[in-house]
Amino acid sequence: MAQFDLTSWMVQRVDEIDLALDQCLPTSAPEPLGEAMRYSVTNGGKRVRPLLALAACEAVNHDATENLSPMVRDAALRAGCAVELIHAYSLVHDDMPCMDDDVLRRGKPTVHVQFGEAQALLAGDALQAQAFDCLLSGDADIPGDWRLAWCRTLAGAAGAMGMAGGQGIDLASVGRPLDQPALEHMHALKTGALLRAAVSMGGLCGPIDAEVARALTTYGQRVGLAFQVVDDVLDVLSDTATLGKTAGKDAAANKPTFVSLLGLDPAKRYADRLIAEALGALDAAGLAEAHALRALAMHVVARTH
Repeated sequence: MAQFDLTSWMVQRVDEIDLALDQCLPTSAPEPLGEAMRYSVTNGGKRVRPLLALAACEAVNHDATENLSPMVRDAALRAGCAVELIHAYSLVHDDMPCMDDDVLRRGKPTVHVQFGEAQALLAGDALQAQAFDCLLSGDADIPGDWRLAWCRTLAGAAGAMGMAGGQGIDLASVGRPLDQPALEHMHALKTGALLRAAVSMGGLCGPIDAEVARALTTYGQRVGLAFQVVDDVLDVLSDTATLGKTAGKDAAANKPTFVSLLGLDPAKRYADRLIAEALGALDAAGLAEAHALRALAMHVVARTH
C-alpha cells in the first residue's frame, strides 16, 4: 500500500475548511463586529480541529472525504467548523488584558489590539453562538440525532467542565506548583477537550459502535494532551516569529508547564508516549482505514509552531 501523503491530504481539506468557515460566518453582522469575527477566524491557523473531525469521519466511513455523500461531507465539515469557531472565540478572549494579555496571534495583532477590548469581547461571544448555529444549519438531511449529539458534545467541551474550566484552573495556578496529575487535568480541559470533541463529533458522522467510539475518545484524549506538551516544548525552543505568538510567555508569567515540571527531554518523550497510546487505541479497535488520524497524530509531535 502506498504511503499516506498527509501534506496533500491537508492542503485539499484546509481549502474546503476555509470555504466552509467563511460560509458559517454571518454576512450581515453590524460593523466592526462582523469584521472582528472574520478577522479572528480567517487570520491564519493550522485548522487542526476540523482536520481531526474530517479524519475521524473518514475512519468510520472507511473512505476519503471526497468519496462520501454530500450530506456526510457537509456534516463533517460543519462539525469541524463549529469546533474551530469555539477555538477562535477562546483565543480572542484568552489574548485580552484580563486573561493572558497578549498582543500577537498567528503573527498578527490580536483582536483586542486591532478592534478594541469591547469589540473583541463581543466577537468572542458571537463566535460561540455562531458555532451552534453552524451545527444546526446546512443539509436538511443531516440526522437530528447527529445534531443533538454534536451540540451536547461541543457544549460540554467548551464549558465549565471543559475548555473554560481549564482556563479557570490555569488562571488560578499562576505562581503555584502543580504536580503532574493536576497539570494533566488542567490541560485535558483547557486544550484537550476541544480536540477530543472534534474527533468525537467527526466520528458521529457515520456508522460507529461503542468500541470505536471509545477508541476515538482515547485517541482524542492522548492527542489533545500531547498537543499541549508539544506547545510547552515549543514555547521554550522556538522564537516569536516562528510561533506567531509571544515565545517564552508562560515562563515569564510563572505558569506551570510540562517542561517546568518534567524537564525538556522528558517532556518530549512524554509526548511521544502519548501519541503511541493514541495509535494503539486505533489499532485495538481495528480502525484499519484511519490513515489520516494516524498521520495527524504524528504531525502533532513533529510540528514546529
